[in-house]
Amino acid sequence: MKPRIRILLLTPHLDGGGAEKVIALLAAGLSPDKYEVHLGLMTQAAPPAGAFPNGVTVHGLAAGRVRAGAIKLLRLVRRLKPRVVLSGMFHLNFLVLLLRPLFPAGTCVLIRQNGSLSASLAFHRLPFYTRLLYRLLYRRADRVICQSAAMAAELGAALAVSADRLAVLPNPVEVDALRARVADLPSLWSGLGSGHGSGPGPHLLAVGRLASEKGFDQLLQAMVAVRMQFPSADLVIAGAGPEEAPLLELRRNLDLDAAVSFAGHVAEPFRFYPGATAFVLSSHHEGLPNALLEAAAAGLPIVTTPASQGLVDLLGSRPGVWLAADSSSAALTTALLQALRSLQAAQRFPHTFIDAFRLDRAVAAFEHLIDATCEERQL
Repeated sequence: MKPRIRILLLTPHLDGGGAEKVIALLAAGLSPDKYEVHLGLMTQAAPPAGAFPNGVTVHGLAAGRVRAGAIKLLRLVRRLKPRVVLSGMFHLNFLVLLLRPLFPAGTCVLIRQNGSLSASLAFHRLPFYTRLLYRLLYRRADRVICQSAAMAAELGAALAVSADRLAVLPNPVEVDALRARVADLPSLWSGLGSGHGSGPGPHLLAVGRLASEKGFDQLLQAMVAVRMQFPSADLVIAGAGPEEAPLLELRRNLDLDAAVSFAGHVAEPFRFYPGATAFVLSSHHEGLPNALLEAAAAGLPIVTTPASQGLVDLLGSRPGVWLAADSSSAALTTALLQALRSLQAAQRFPHTFIDAFRLDRAVAAFEHLIDATCEERQL
């Protein structure tokens, strides 16, 4: 019997968005017979009790920020001597690749890119030398995991990363478990308070961090036009972030206080699915966001901007999907109105494209890549 492969999965914390959730699902889903799974949390002390199976060992490094945890991370890697280190956020990827020369010999390093390179550089106000760091550091990875073929092509061309080091893997989504949980849930829309979800709708749902790249300002502007034709339309935005105050002010200025609810960080956004007329993605850029994939798994109609070429390739011309022409508020308004004029009450769609993201298939794809990389390093 082969010895288990020791793998260290790394994420900043477990309180964030889709990228952190991917790592958490991998930690819980990787075969305990094949892998000795360790999970490193850079800025968190420990997850809630019972968050992971007994076979997953969690290491809370509790650093003030990711880069401040460099010494703690290096000590952890040297103590564990993992065969594989897998990191899932671009700033953590940088740290891992900077430290790689100090890792034990034979350590394989896989990094997962969670957004397009060009959009990340444009919207995250990163230092001017970030592109250079990408070029210098990403070549140190054994594999760069991308969410779409378009993302892989962009990285390969921009960073001169060879095609054999780029892998396109699906995000894991708990499709069956999600559907089962949603089927038993009551609608939350009637309990959102005065003016929020208490009317006939249509009821729109958006999920994401309150940050500029998510385009919630243009979604609020689109709501003004939507309510001219659908006066009872309302919107719930589930998420927290640095743009909360400006968005609240914009809501007031647009006279949308009675129509738009900010729910704050919501650990289980699927609780809003029953009663929701459609899920809206208003982002300027995304990879393949788990929030959208989970909404699709539950059958919600989807209205989205063309936030990445990978998203366009996946969703273009799909039934139950309304793709805006661009990421402007005008284009989003047009797509929303087209959807709302077409949809029947409580209409849902099978969204068969989600099958490729099922948890078992996605985890199997990650396992195949891990095994192949380890075998390659042994040659």
